[in-house]
Amino acid sequence: MRTNIDLDAHLIEQALLLSKAKTKKEVVTMALDSFVKFLQRQQLLALRGKVAWEVHTS
Repeated sequence: MRTNIDLDAHLIEQALLLSKAKTKKEVVTMALDSFVKFLQRQQLLALRGKVAWEVHTS
């Protein structure tokens, strides 16, 4: 999907230097992927103590 957004140039440069990303597109994709995974973990952690887990070993 093509989208035009105004990004903080300093943050993009830092991300490019710290990551192995070769392009701005790649660094933004990596950042979005990390953010989504972070939010998914937060949702799982919010369930802590609310769900009963049973472990069955055969």
